[in-house]
Amino acid sequence: MSKPIVYITRCLPEDVVEPYRKHFQIDMWEYEDRPVDRNTLREKAAQADGLLTVLTEQVDDELLEQCKNLKIVANMAVGFDNIDVDAASKRNISVTNTPDVLTETTADLTFALMMATARRLVEASSYVKEGKWQNWSPLLLAGTDIHHKKIGIVGMGRIGEAVARRASGFSMDILYHNRSRKKEAEDELGATYRSLEALLEEADYVVCLTPHTPETEKMFDAEAFARMKKDAIFINASRGMTVDEDALIQALKTGEIAAAGLDVFAEEPIDADHPLLQMDNVVCLPHIGSATKETRYKMMELALENIKLVLSGSEPKTPVE
Repeated sequence: MSKPIVYITRCLPEDVVEPYRKHFQIDMWEYEDRPVDRNTLREKAAQADGLLTVLTEQVDDELLEQCKNLKIVANMAVGFDNIDVDAASKRNISVTNTPDVLTETTADLTFALMMATARRLVEASSYVKEGKWQNWSPLLLAGTDIHHKKIGIVGMGRIGEAVARRASGFSMDILYHNRSRKKEAEDELGATYRSLEALLEEADYVVCLTPHTPETEKMFDAEAFARMKKDAIFINASRGMTVDEDALIQALKTGEIAAAGLDVFAEEPIDADHPLLQMDNVVCLPHIGSATKETRYKMMELALENIKLVLSGSEPKTPVE
């Protein structure tokens, strides 16, 4: 009996993939420096029993229509807005993601991004490396405090709660907005629920950790930035499409808000001449929220384990509901 075919859309380390070769026939995109092209994805997916994807691959109705053997799409991410879950469900194709294993790592990055933006660390590092540091002065590259300030977390899921735990260690007042109240976060972390409008008006740091949905698309628009304090700092470690980037650029240019730290963008990778990359008060990262070796390996292994379970007739560990 032939093994089921699994196509992996990125080049993964062989030491992660090798144990699964006894379970299925693995075909894998071979280039590390670029994503799989659409035509190759169509061709490979049409033959596959399982797909392991990342956020750059659009698994839509048009693609799934060609996949007569496909039983599972395992997304190596928490988010799954690159997959048409309804179209997959209609065809009895399982969709899985990789939650939990990246929660703490992404929270680390989110808080680090907030600190780097507030204390102007990237700007300061460049200042030294470019030979500009000639003397000390009282307000040289002075940033703003994090301790005892108000953090407003928009999207109090697992990662939001993990960021709140870190904020409590800095004696920050924790405000949050979410689709539903989080009693545990309120009891354990002293977090206070706010309407979105109130949070934007009160918070010194506004941190976006909400998933991208039709309801959250461009939720951070001109009106949202106008509500924020003049010295507020905006952090996005969620999805780029939650932000109206033109409105953000304008808010930063006019001093409507003080600074921004961004790990995600509306289009990725971002163009080198994008206005956000030209601003000293913006820290930009290449979507590395979960990028530690330990966590990325766990994500790969969980995605492969989900495929193994589904193709053997079992339920996956982390199905998308």
